[in-house]
Amino acid sequence: MSQSRTIPSPPPRLIISGGGTGGHIFPAISIANAIKERWTDAEILFVGATGRMEMERVPAAGYKIIGLPVAGFDRKNLFKNISVVAKLFKSMRKARSIIRTFKPDAVIGVGGYASGPTLKAAASAGIPTVLQEQNSFAGVTNKLLAKKAAVICVAYEGMERFFPKEKIVLTGNPTRQDLVISKENREKGYEFFHLDPAKKTILMVGGSLGARTLNESIVAAFPKLNATDDVQVIWQCGKYYFNEMTDLQKRGEIPSNVHLLDFVSRMDYAYSVADLVISRAGAGSISEFCLLGKSVILVPSPNVSEDHQTHNAMALVNKDAAIMVSDANARDLLFDTALRLVDDNEKLKSLSQNITKLAQRDSAKRIVDEISRLLAVSY
Repeated sequence: MSQSRTIPSPPPRLIISGGGTGGHIFPAISIANAIKERWTDAEILFVGATGRMEMERVPAAGYKIIGLPVAGFDRKNLFKNISVVAKLFKSMRKARSIIRTFKPDAVIGVGGYASGPTLKAAASAGIPTVLQEQNSFAGVTNKLLAKKAAVICVAYEGMERFFPKEKIVLTGNPTRQDLVISKENREKGYEFFHLDPAKKTILMVGGSLGARTLNESIVAAFPKLNATDDVQVIWQCGKYYFNEMTDLQKRGEIPSNVHLLDFVSRMDYAYSVADLVISRAGAGSISEFCLLGKSVILVPSPNVSEDHQTHNAMALVNKDAAIMVSDANARDLLFDTALRLVDDNEKLKSLSQNITKLAQRDSAKRIVDEISRLLAVSY
């Protein structure tokens, strides 16, 4: 939905709140950048959770951020939640103070610990709020905030089971802007990763910190990969596991066709050379796969709220747009599945075509369209 009329001066003052993981932070920064493209003199303030990764990533992107002392509830140890409740009350007080001081025209919540207190304080003050729900299974915080929200921007169809239908706008998830698949990037990628252009390439990523199950799955598959002449693997094991995996390399246990990295700095090159991607099923990653048309095997993390990664994965599997291997079965089945699939050109092509149909393009700009419409109504 495009903006309905011009926003008068002074320039809009906007708060973006949420974070905790890259899946929340990358979309938030993309939205902020799109706001600046629309209104170069807009005032943007981020509100995050103290000690979480947004407190570093957001300033690095050029934006101011204030932290709240909020934390998530511990579902395994209920006694720990006494301090969590105390932090929540402190966060509510601080959020109300931020709203009074900054006087935003609207507040955008991207999910995560900090978005709850911030958007609740904004709604109580009569300030319009916008929710951005990245997953196909809505988070608890966003479900609670939905009643007071003016607009709810979603990435999947069928979200009326969680939110009021009249508030929902299908925008997709904003993704990193620097990801481009091209012949030039493919050629540079082979050189950058020291790959053989004649071989099929599997890219396996478990997030910046890594994923133990994915790492254990490839280690279990070393004998199969050693016996494979026409496949090579880019393996991002994650910084948390890198020392452990490097020990395997020092002992000569990692096959020569497996290229170990703690972190892939050039994802544009990695995606360009990858014939098949193995990944967790985070919403941001899935949005990238859709936009880039990548054939993918998804291994949903079981360690997330409401098992939302399985729901994300199934939204693709049900449209023949991805293959899913459960976390519990990954050690036994993941690389058997991957090696069969990467050798099946027709299936790779079908998955790529089907996942491309699910892409939501220009998501950040479309979310800013909704913010613009909201501001035009509220002025």
